[in-house]
Amino acid sequence: MFSRQLTVSAMALTTLLMGSITQIQAATDDTVTVYSSRKEHLIQPLFEQFTKDTGIEVNYLTGKGGDLIERLKLEGENTPADMFMTVDAGDLWYAGTQDIFQDVITNTIVGNIPTYLRDPDGLWTGLSVRARTLVYSTERVNSSELSTYADLADSKWKGKLCLRTSKKIYTKSLVASIIHNEGEDKAEKIVSGWVSNLAATPNAKDSHVMNAILAGQCDVGLVNTYYFGRLIEKTPDAPLKLFWANQDTTGVHVNVSGAGVTKHASNSDGAVQLLEWLSSAKAQAIYGALNKEYPANQNIASDEVVSSWGSFKKDNMNLALVGILQADAVALMQRVGYK
Repeated sequence: MFSRQLTVSAMALTTLLMGSITQIQAATDDTVTVYSSRKEHLIQPLFEQFTKDTGIEVNYLTGKGGDLIERLKLEGENTPADMFMTVDAGDLWYAGTQDIFQDVITNTIVGNIPTYLRDPDGLWTGLSVRARTLVYSTERVNSSELSTYADLADSKWKGKLCLRTSKKIYTKSLVASIIHNEGEDKAEKIVSGWVSNLAATPNAKDSHVMNAILAGQCDVGLVNTYYFGRLIEKTPDAPLKLFWANQDTTGVHVNVSGAGVTKHASNSDGAVQLLEWLSSAKAQAIYGALNKEYPANQNIASDEVVSSWGSFKKDNMNLALVGILQADAVALMQRVGYK
């Protein structure tokens, strides 16, 4: 059985640091304790299945990624957390720079998860994949008009482009990948062109981008694929479709949710076992079905809905680079006025 699940908010962080640790530490020595920025409904089924398969209980706490990283830093050697789980390689990379992970490289993980989806030093491992690509109105756009991320800077999309805010980590990681692939000067011209073509102020969420396209406010945008999957699952006839960017060049930018074993884990063996299990075929199938994501384990078929979108060439840059280049991406977006 699971022990109590808690949620961390920025305002409650200090209180929780003192008030909830005792509840988490009440778990048995065999329990694995996970801090996760992934929402409860996306991790609980995984942890339940892991417990059924291994007999090892999982105790978990959810909250915002930044809050949890700060909590881990403050707790230091006294943390009850054995694993930290979050979304986007940029956030995983940042967590790695804060000295909260230990390196974990096992034959199982190496065999299940490709190199470019893992930290080079073994600090974190990608566990589910999402592509960030173009989404467009099938009523107003012909797919032959679409090609690359850079093409969205073309004047033909003036007043027709919707984007998510530059403040979101997904945007930062995409721009970091463009800097890596195109060089900073060209990347700046691309992002500046996006800003010139915006139909409206950048949106807070990917779902808002798609709703704006459906409402006729714009014709094309950029989204993570699982947001598209959620919308299509609820509204199968929505006149929207994904387009795979950069198929003749670098491939579509992909990113991950992932996890690492904490530096001061009291049950590091159990945490490593959980990490290996999460990379397995059974866990990867659960991951994909829950959130319409792609498996990080390349030997596993995608969920039926996800598979229906077709295959595509992926950008295989090591995702640690999106973290390394994150500050450059932020500075670039500030220079061109991308809000």
